[in-house]
Amino acid sequence: MRYIMKQQLFSWGDKYTIQNEQQLDVYQVEGKVFSLGHQLSFQDMNGRELVSIRQKLLSWGATYEIYRGADLYAVVHKELTFLAPKLSIEVQGEESLEVQGTFLAHDYTFLRSQQSVAQVSEQWFTFADTYGVDIVDGMDPVLILACTVIIDEIMGDQRSSVSIMPTIS
Repeated sequence: MRYIMKQQLFSWGDKYTIQNEQQLDVYQVEGKVFSLGHQLSFQDMNGRELVSIRQKLLSWGATYEIYRGADLYAVVHKELTFLAPKLSIEVQGEESLEVQGTFLAHDYTFLRSQQSVAQVSEQWFTFADTYGVDIVDGMDPVLILACTVIIDEIMGDQRSSVSIMPTIS
């Protein structure tokens, strides 16, 4: 199944709209404006929350938790490495996922047992951040799409924390 995820640029808090391959809106993600750390609600188009996403503040490396109702469903963790960033997703009652690729360029793959289960690529021709997300049959699209939102949040934080130091001659 193919999805198109668009981040809304001019909004209070983080907002995403997700369309199916027929370009019909199927999901929306809304961030809380005033919260400690990122908190997002992943909803169907009727406003029913499917999962909630919460940033865990005191951890080594960026860590986000995904909840279904009150139950912890998955944990997304960006490991601190000197080379390329590494992301792992621990899913309750299922085999873990690993994410590999170029995160800053938004071109990466979700792997389970070294097998590709989803592919994400950014569409460069749009004004707002827009991603194509291809998910194999049998995978939970809400999990993959929620993790794609989390990766966008992590990379956005990383981009905004980069500063250029002036040179003194």
